[in-house]
Amino acid sequence: MTELYDKYARAAERMLHFVETKTTDMASETMRVPVADYLSEERFEAEIARIFKRLPLMLALTIELPQVNDYKAMEVMGLPVLITRGKDGKARAFLNVCKHRAMHLAKEGKGNCKAFACQYHGWTYSNEGKLMGIAEASTFGDVDRSTLNMTELPCDEAAGLIFVILTPDLPINAVEWMGGMYEDFAALKLETWYYHKSKAMKGANWKVAYDGYLEGYHFQAAHTNTVATRSPSNRANYEGFGPHIRLGFPQNSITRLADLPREEWGRQENKGYDFIRMLFPNMSFFLAPEMGQLAQLFPGPKANQNTTVMNYIFPVKPETEEGLAALDQMCDFFFDVVEEEDYFLGLKVQNGLESGAMTHQTFGRNEPGNQFFHKWVAYYLDESGKTPMPVMKE
Repeated sequence: MTELYDKYARAAERMLHFVETKTTDMASETMRVPVADYLSEERFEAEIARIFKRLPLMLALTIELPQVNDYKAMEVMGLPVLITRGKDGKARAFLNVCKHRAMHLAKEGKGNCKAFACQYHGWTYSNEGKLMGIAEASTFGDVDRSTLNMTELPCDEAAGLIFVILTPDLPINAVEWMGGMYEDFAALKLETWYYHKSKAMKGANWKVAYDGYLEGYHFQAAHTNTVATRSPSNRANYEGFGPHIRLGFPQNSITRLADLPREEWGRQENKGYDFIRMLFPNMSFFLAPEMGQLAQLFPGPKANQNTTVMNYIFPVKPETEEGLAALDQMCDFFFDVVEEEDYFLGLKVQNGLESGAMTHQTFGRNEPGNQFFHKWVAYYLDESGKTPMPVMKE
């Protein structure tokens, strides 16, 4: 932990410097990105195939499935996915499909059960994916039951997060995938938090949405009466960990650090600066003083669309109905800021991209996070292996 706080302290020192000098982290040059990257259905399909179906996606929090036999059934970009916790405590993921006639097994949502019965013909499966029973098997005929188990998806759990790859048989290691961000999430101990609720919103192309998380250049114009009252525009620190990013945004109050011992600076998150922790390609986590807002971004069904699920978690569950109602109000406030300001603007951006007004977007030197993100998208799309692995600061 001491080493992690030392890293945070160095980030805080840079953010304080940016505020005092009216500067920010910068890339070496500007970068142009073709508008077609946001519009092309062919490119969109390639992004789904090579990024969203081959890389680990954060699909659930540990606290959504805390007990043995808990499950979460969800649709992920048109695929029915079932995440379960077996009697051994291990999280597993499957395509939520009966191998008889392809009916979904579990209804979308969460629950607790050790077996799933198909509502079409009554075949039953254990929550570890094994076919347990065929209704009236004596009349069905001989089959090799070992070939009729549920289709398992690669799944791994670490630091309170459950990752799934949507293609069977690919290797997965959550700690390795998170890389340098693992320590951040392990320190938060999210597996001990209280899961309150989630809400979904519709948005533009997934990269338009992701772009919005990656810079504070828009704070003053887009969040005049909300975020900008807390954090100055165009002041940000960026650190890359593989394709993942930790963004640091100073608060207007960051000058208070000057009155604290240097060894305390790394412990002042939310008390002078904030971090946004991005896990490529579909997760953003904002830690507020009293809660966490975790966004899961899912592209489609068309290139100009995405669905984002906002999850709201808290360190402790209130003991009263009044306390729970207060959490609802807090969640709704944060949700409304994102939907009514960020995602509303994102839809306008999408319309502008589709208007034909321009052939390229230009990301400034002061938008290094966006440049880094688009380079990683290009890296994963290039199956030739010729695109170099991007680095945050060259």
